[in-house]
Amino acid sequence: MSIDNLDYKYNPREIDDYLCPDIMVVCDRKHLKGGTYSGTPKLIVETLGPSTAKRDKAEKKDIYEKAGVEEYWIVSPNGNVEIYYLVDGKYVPDQSYMLQSDQEAEHYNAETEIALKTFPHIRITLGEIFEGVGQMNI
Repeated sequence: MSIDNLDYKYNPREIDDYLCPDIMVVCDRKHLKGGTYSGTPKLIVETLGPSTAKRDKAEKKDIYEKAGVEEYWIVSPNGNVEIYYLVDGKYVPDQSYMLQSDQEAEHYNAETEIALKTFPHIRITLGEIFEGVGQMNI
């Protein structure tokens, strides 16, 4: 199921604040009410933009960590992917990728597969993540 602009109420018992992640994987539908989710997502992905980069890498990352989101990906249009996993209540950087999409380059890696930790059967290649972004030999 896909819902556009789903708000995430990350601490509904204490505050009535919410965020709208770019991608959010939720499994517990009982916390889904209208356009709001108040449970704990399994995965959140944020795509960086010039106006959101600082907030996504600091403030939102801290909020998702405190909320118990198990897996957090930060994707930058310049070809970078940072993956954090929640370990003992703190995010630990686990994987970091920089797309090299030029097939002639020594470190070509567009076909490198990344699996979701919570759902290891779900895989995506670096090339697929950045498909259509219009990159030139990063």
